[in-house]
Amino acid sequence: MAEHGAHITTASVVDDQPSIFEVVAQESLMTAVRPALQHVVKVLAESNPAHYGFFWRWFDEIFTLLDLLLQQHYLSKTSASFSENFYGLKRIVMEDTHKLQRLASSGLPKQQLWKSIMFLVLLPYLKVKLEKLVSSLREEDEYSIHPPSSRWKQFYRAFLAAYPFVNMAWEGWFFVQQLRYILGKAQHHSPLLRLAGVRLGRLTVQDIQALEHRPAEVSMMQQPAKSVGEKIKSALKKAVGGAALSLSTGLSVGVFFLQFLEWWYSSENQETVKSLTALPTPPPPVHLDYNSDSPLLPKMKTVCPLCRKTRVNDTVLATSGYVFCYRCVFNYVRSHQACPITGYPTEVQHLIKLYSPEN
Repeated sequence: MAEHGAHITTASVVDDQPSIFEVVAQESLMTAVRPALQHVVKVLAESNPAHYGFFWRWFDEIFTLLDLLLQQHYLSKTSASFSENFYGLKRIVMEDTHKLQRLASSGLPKQQLWKSIMFLVLLPYLKVKLEKLVSSLREEDEYSIHPPSSRWKQFYRAFLAAYPFVNMAWEGWFFVQQLRYILGKAQHHSPLLRLAGVRLGRLTVQDIQALEHRPAEVSMMQQPAKSVGEKIKSALKKAVGGAALSLSTGLSVGVFFLQFLEWWYSSENQETVKSLTALPTPPPPVHLDYNSDSPLLPKMKTVCPLCRKTRVNDTVLATSGYVFCYRCVFNYVRSHQACPITGYPTEVQHLIKLYSPEN
């Protein structure tokens, strides 16, 4: 039985190409982190514009700078972006054969590294800015003060008319590439990977071992700097690496928290959440000396158990939960210091006035 299924295991080891679900999941990771951070900054800016308004006005630039530090750290240390490394993937140079693949801990070559940074960091920043420009131009087009024959208005109207088709062609390019990747006709799920000269692959056992032992080897092989310039350069590298490492650690924890919140508040999960958080209605308290069908309890819920008339100024006892007329229960509690139904010790401060929606 095991002999017949041996080829399946062998094929999975030889073929390190990740599935479409893995690559789509790692792409959606950073797209989920950005709006979450943007929402946090917006809440802070609205709560205190004087202190946090700067972060909201320059959010795109600050996020891009942090993203640049993060991606540069991971690409040079693990041969993968933050999200790719999070899902156990790495970037493989297209010229490398299967037997001559470099370990992920060695990082990407400079050419592929800077191309990857450009497509991972710079291109999304320009795309966000372009979308904001289009949105502002559309608003200006609706409330424009330029005369209809002005060249500027004709130009950006033509731009606004052409932008949806250009964006559709861009998204269609990515869709076709993903479809070819699913059908096994391409090694790249994204055309940007091909432009960067890399492809995605899974981390091997050797990669994981090298990544785990790399910090120890670096500390053992590290030699003291010989000059002041080398000391400053080494200190800057450590500072940038530490900032990127702390940022990545915080993002890793935040990603788990973000995915949990996304699951918790998803529409599909609302019924499950309600069933988990809903508690059964507690039974009414029972008199210490009487059973549940005690004659003290009227059959009609609108009748006071003391005066046997329709309740006036409904008042509930916090100790038992039963409702009476205010005058009846006030006099009884002041005289007996107990609930008329259950006999629980009660004081006047335990009386709570109830207000109906009509009042």
